[in-house]
Amino acid sequence: MGFTDTRFNVNLSILFTELPLLERPAAARAAGFTAVELWWPWVDAAVPEQSELDALRAALEDAGTRLVGLNFYAGQLPGPDRGALSVPGAESEKFRANVPVAVEFGRSLGCTTFNALYGNRVEGVEPAEQDALALENLAFAARAVAEVDGTLLIEALNAPESPKCPIVSAPKAIEVVDAVNAATGLDNARFLMDLYHLSMNGEDLDEVIDTHTAKTAHVQIADNPGRGAPGTGSLDFTALLGRLKKNGYDGWIGLEYKPGEAPSASAFAWLPAPLRPAA
Repeated sequence: MGFTDTRFNVNLSILFTELPLLERPAAARAAGFTAVELWWPWVDAAVPEQSELDALRAALEDAGTRLVGLNFYAGQLPGPDRGALSVPGAESEKFRANVPVAVEFGRSLGCTTFNALYGNRVEGVEPAEQDALALENLAFAARAVAEVDGTLLIEALNAPESPKCPIVSAPKAIEVVDAVNAATGLDNARFLMDLYHLSMNGEDLDEVIDTHTAKTAHVQIADNPGRGAPGTGSLDFTALLGRLKKNGYDGWIGLEYKPGEAPSASAFAWLPAPLRPAA
């Protein structure tokens, strides 16, 4: 594979999970990577103790890894949840409480890109009510992110694995991006293009890239089928990432795949070591 001018980062919430959270940045660095991203690490605490935030910050800094992406609180992830911001009641309140905490944590590490997962449909609640709540919370997050000159990401998941989530196509995610930007006037909401999820949906990846790269601020990859490393499935990442670059994308490519049965450090054979550090 090529990728000589591609910037990769490792998602420490799906890779190196055989290790405690605070050991993962050093493990990623030992594998040759200098940039990482995270789902919100404390699934039971939208607002964790300051000591926990400080410990993770120190682990990232001591390892020499740069945090380039962070999810807002999204409920039990991994697990049954697919976000919190569209879920009325306690989950929505946790999301709003988390926003300033996550933004400040990211800012302290130079990270200004934040992913806001939408959430599942809830029985007994009208979809229109959930969508109105979601837009209100996304606008709230976009305004908070704007204070650090940041970007709010909207991600499309896949329908087979997330049947209760309404954001399961690139066009639907773009619709939400546009609605948030219209509501705030800030133009800081963008698409998170996860090629694995879009492939699982059966979407035409070439068409998605050609149509939506201009509104894309982050890309994530895993092969399909299996959500494994590139080369374990049927996706042609040389062509796909080349197409992204041709369409003007020069941002991060997040490695968000399952390492398989072997330790995560062995899941990067497809990417030569000299290409792993961020430029």
